Amino acid sequence: MYRFSLFLILMISLGSTQLPGQETKAFFQQANEFLTQNVKGGKVDYNGIHSDPTHLNQLMSLMSTINVSSVNKKQYQAFWINAYNISVIKGIIDNYPLNSPLDVNGFFDKTSYSIAGMNITLNEIENELLRKKFKDARFHFVLVCGAKGCPPIIPQAYTGENLEQLLEQQTIKAINNSSFIKVSGNNVALSEIFKWYKDDFVDNEDGEIDFINKYRKEKIALGTKISYYPYDWRLNSQ
Repeated sequence: MYRFSLFLILMISLGSTQLPGQETKAFFQQANEFLTQNVKGGKVDYNGIHSDPTHLNQLMSLMSTINVSSVNKKQYQAFWINAYNISVIKGIIDNYPLNSPLDVNGFFDKTSYSIAGMNITLNEIENELLRKKFKDARFHFVLVCGAKGCPPIIPQAYTGENLEQLLEQQTIKAINNSSFIKVSGNNVALSEIFKWYKDDFVDNEDGEIDFINKYRKEKIALGTKISYYPYDWRLNSQ
């Protein structure tokens, strides 16, 4: 009888607790709904979110409790890309109205968020959990810093299932966007992303142009003179 009672208590407890995979699935679903409702044309409806931040706050609360493991590499990467983009929006809403994320001292390197059982900054998500761990330059085209100079945010969540497709899609879109890669004769002006994170785009044999040409329809001649245009830090608001 005693063993039966323990078994019954255990089953009731398990039945009332979400498993880690279920929590992650719920987060992806809620993140997708939030982004679908509040992102259009690569821009965010900060006014609307600020007037009713309920959904955003629910997402942040859910993110704080999720247990995510790098064993499932694609799900892990998708989770942290979403966590980064949504935390950027949270940081902007917490200081709204503002003209740029740089209006907030320490926006990227001092403000921390409770995510997956950690208190972590935006820079730590980008540099420690993603760039350092996986060394994939395409992250730069899906991590959106809240400014117009960033590649555009998309109105859907990244998931383990769609991550590879969307990494390719967003990289191709950025590299073929004439306002992002500006070619004029024998000169090409690149976003300062390529300057700040140059090591991500080059290796011992290939340079920035080689990386760009992997994704670009109209190839840029090797030896083309490279310059970097100023980053546009104005808010990516609708």
